Amino acid sequence: MAFGQSAGPPASHRQIAELLALLQQAGHTDFRDARGPMGFTQRQGNGKFTRDEADAFIDLLTDQADAPADLDAPPTPRPARERVTAAERIAATQAREIHKYPSELLAAELQRRGWAVIEP
Repeated sequence: MAFGQSAGPPASHRQIAELLALLQQAGHTDFRDARGPMGFTQRQGNGKFTRDEADAFIDLLTDQADAPADLDAPPTPRPARERVTAAERIAATQAREIHKYPSELLAAELQRRGWAVIEP
């Protein structure tokens, strides 16, 4: 199989339309919007599915729609993922590491480098 090729015959237009309708009922606008929550690949996010893939996702969404919802519990929103830059990650690691050393050793090193150190 060549790179980027699907493993099977393409899904029919009817399957794609049914899958899109089920995704929209689940609260997604299109295939790209559903890519992360549904676990779609980049190819699937562009609306390209094999027949087997489309059938599996249609079955999954149909089962989810048929499952009784707990009416007492409000839907739980997913927490937004906080983006952390590489510099923030390094600073956090260094902050954790610095607590391993005694204050006197850190103060001595700062004084050696020309800093004025005063106890709080």
